Amino acid sequence: MPENSVADNLGFLPLASSQDVVRRAIKVSLIVGTVLALINHGDKILSISLTHQDIFKITLTYLVPYCVSTWSAVQALRAKTS
Repeated sequence: MPENSVADNLGFLPLASSQDVVRRAIKVSLIVGTVLALINHGDKILSISLTHQDIFKITLTYLVPYCVSTWSAVQALRAKTS
Protein backbone atom coordinates (compact mmCIF):
# COMPACT_ATOMS: atom_id res chain seq x y z
CA MET A 1 0.00 0.00 0.00
CA PRO A 2 1.54 3.37 -1.00
CA GLU A 3 2.22 5.96 1.68
CA ASN A 4 -0.01 9.02 1.76
CA SER A 5 1.69 12.37 1.37
CA VAL A 6 1.09 15.43 3.52
CA ALA A 7 -1.09 17.05 0.81
CA ASP A 8 -3.23 13.90 0.58
CA ASN A 9 -3.82 13.91 4.34
CA LEU A 10 -4.67 17.60 4.58
CA GLY A 11 -8.13 18.83 3.74
CA PHE A 12 -8.92 21.63 1.36
CA LEU A 13 -8.85 24.45 3.92
CA PRO A 14 -5.38 23.77 5.36
CA LEU A 15 -3.91 23.65 1.84
CA ALA A 16 -5.93 26.66 0.67
CA SER A 17 -4.78 28.72 3.64
CA SER A 18 -1.11 27.86 3.28
CA GLN A 19 1.15 30.86 2.82
CA ASP A 20 2.27 29.97 -0.72
CA VAL A 21 -1.25 29.35 -2.01
CA VAL A 22 -2.65 32.54 -0.44
CA ARG A 23 0.23 34.67 -1.71
CA ARG A 24 -0.14 33.36 -5.26
CA ALA A 25 -3.94 33.72 -5.22
CA ILE A 26 -3.67 37.33 -4.04
CA LYS A 27 -1.26 38.16 -6.86
CA VAL A 28 -3.54 36.54 -9.45
CA SER A 29 -6.59 38.27 -8.00
CA LEU A 30 -4.95 41.69 -8.05
CA ILE A 31 -3.81 41.35 -11.66
CA VAL A 32 -6.87 39.65 -13.16
CA GLY A 33 -9.36 41.51 -10.96
CA THR A 34 -7.90 44.89 -11.86
CA VAL A 35 -7.99 44.15 -15.58
CA LEU A 36 -11.58 42.91 -15.38
CA ALA A 37 -12.70 45.78 -13.13
CA LEU A 38 -11.26 48.31 -15.57
CA ILE A 39 -12.87 46.58 -18.53
CA ASN A 40 -16.27 46.25 -16.88
CA HIS A 41 -16.41 49.37 -14.69
CA GLY A 42 -13.65 51.64 -15.95
CA ASP A 43 -15.95 54.47 -16.97
CA LYS A 44 -17.60 54.61 -13.54
CA ILE A 45 -14.27 54.24 -11.74
CA LEU A 46 -12.72 57.13 -13.69
CA SER A 47 -15.77 59.37 -13.21
CA ILE A 48 -16.01 58.35 -9.53
CA SER A 49 -19.70 57.54 -9.89
CA LEU A 50 -19.78 54.11 -8.30
CA THR A 51 -22.93 52.87 -6.63
CA HIS A 52 -23.04 50.33 -3.82
CA GLN A 53 -24.04 47.75 -6.40
CA ASP A 54 -20.99 48.60 -8.53
CA ILE A 55 -18.68 48.25 -5.51
CA PHE A 56 -20.23 44.86 -4.74
CA LYS A 57 -19.69 43.75 -8.34
CA ILE A 58 -16.07 44.96 -8.30
CA THR A 59 -15.50 43.05 -5.06
CA LEU A 60 -16.79 39.90 -6.76
CA THR A 61 -14.54 40.69 -9.72
CA TYR A 62 -11.55 40.29 -7.38
CA LEU A 63 -13.00 37.42 -5.37
CA VAL A 64 -13.64 35.09 -8.30
CA PRO A 65 -10.02 34.98 -9.58
CA TYR A 66 -8.84 34.50 -5.98
CA CYS A 67 -11.13 31.49 -5.54
CA VAL A 68 -10.24 29.98 -8.92
CA SER A 69 -6.52 30.39 -8.28
CA THR A 70 -6.83 28.88 -4.79
CA TRP A 71 -8.86 25.92 -6.03
CA SER A 72 -6.48 25.18 -8.89
CA ALA A 73 -3.42 25.48 -6.63
CA VAL A 74 -4.89 23.02 -4.12
CA GLN A 75 -5.78 20.60 -6.91
CA ALA A 76 -2.25 20.92 -8.32
CA LEU A 77 -0.72 20.19 -4.91
CA ARG A 78 -2.92 17.12 -4.53
CA ALA A 79 -2.12 15.89 -8.05
CA LYS A 80 1.61 16.45 -7.54
CA THR A 81 1.63 14.26 -4.45
CA SER A 82 -0.61 11.49 -5.78
